[in-house]
Amino acid sequence: MRTGQLTTHTHTHTHTSQETRTMADSDSEEAAVLDNTDLTSPESENNMINTMVERETALLKKIDINVAESEKRSGKNTVNMQETYTVYLIEIRPANAAEGGLPVGDSPWRRYSEFELLRTYLLITYPFVVIPPLPEKRAEFVWHKLSADNLDPDFVERRRLGLENFLIRVASHSVLSKDKIFYQFLTEEKGWREAVLETGFQDKADSRLKSLSATLRVKNPDKSFTDLKQYSDELNSAISHLLRVRAKVADRMYGVYKVHGNYGRIFSEWSAIEKEMGDGLQSAGHHMDTHSASVDDILEEEEHYADQLKEYLFYTDALRSVCRKHELIQYELEMAVLDLASKKQQREELTTGAVRVFSLKGMSSKLFGQESPEQRESRLAALQQSIQATEDAVLDKNQECREFMRMSWEEVKRFKEQKDRELREALISYAIMQISMCKKGIQVWSNAKECFNKM
Repeated sequence: MRTGQLTTHTHTHTHTSQETRTMADSDSEEAAVLDNTDLTSPESENNMINTMVERETALLKKIDINVAESEKRSGKNTVNMQETYTVYLIEIRPANAAEGGLPVGDSPWRRYSEFELLRTYLLITYPFVVIPPLPEKRAEFVWHKLSADNLDPDFVERRRLGLENFLIRVASHSVLSKDKIFYQFLTEEKGWREAVLETGFQDKADSRLKSLSATLRVKNPDKSFTDLKQYSDELNSAISHLLRVRAKVADRMYGVYKVHGNYGRIFSEWSAIEKEMGDGLQSAGHHMDTHSASVDDILEEEEHYADQLKEYLFYTDALRSVCRKHELIQYELEMAVLDLASKKQQREELTTGAVRVFSLKGMSSKLFGQESPEQRESRLAALQQSIQATEDAVLDKNQECREFMRMSWEEVKRFKEQKDRELREALISYAIMQISMCKKGIQVWSNAKECFNKM
């Protein structure tokens, strides 16, 4: 049952893509991410909610992306130990065969670790972007029936959908979708890992110590980023608590439904000793058995909505990553400004001969005599060159900071609009599912009542 539901969910990507592509009016719109896609039919609106992505970018106008299937494999890992792992088949095809489009290349099989490498590359290469998160590597916030094993078939199937959603989110982004390494990830199985490592992206990675130093020592943190970091922490806390409550409710609901199976057993056993009441009791027991068995499908459907919440739980780390990068740029700017002030003070002291603060050079000049005019002029010229270079560095860092703020706030605005829309729809869908479940429970007891009436 779960597989059928997930397959239907996957098919909505193609359906939505075909509808939204008809909305493009000109090539100038191809690079933009459309935040408000107007789909007329309720079915189309439903499909957009389920896929949780917009498909109105240049790349997704040309190709459809699917993580078509998963496969369990065995082999030796980097330390030469036998391991079992899962790989996922990525399939892309021209969105419109009649118009041709991009060459589709291979259909590569990818391990989860390769998806992690791709996302790390995107995080470092595009630090101002709120990079879409990957689905969880191991099951969290689950009710007791579900296995936490990352090779569990139901979990692998949900993760397959999450990986597909990640790829479509990246392909939906006006900047990320144009990245050559990303396109190679979709189309070239061999040589991709070497290609991404050859970019040297790891050399650009900020060390944790450097980032921590920037967080602790930056003197003038930007209030908007401070507020954003606090918001991401609070959002993480709210969604974490919500998921824990959902898991507890699901666990208790599972128990309540399964206990209803006892009604079915007792009514059936009771019917065996009754003549007039036997048929009614037997029928009521059948309704109770059906009600008890239905909880498995209900809670599996619930996991789909939980996955949507988990995605935004993981998105909060992407928000914090943007904040950390801004802190680092701000810290480097402040250090450059301090360095410039120090050098200008040195120039003033060298020009006037007055030492404002204690320095080793000042003490040396008193002990060993003053330097010659030629030496002073030479040192002054070198210092002036250093000051000019530092002033240029301050200007560059200022420009980098302003540009980072501009691009990152565009990203944050886009993210918040997406979050507000998608979480609203996910919560509404979850409420509708709960209402439907309660109505089915009422119907079961109404049917049982009719059985009792006929006794």
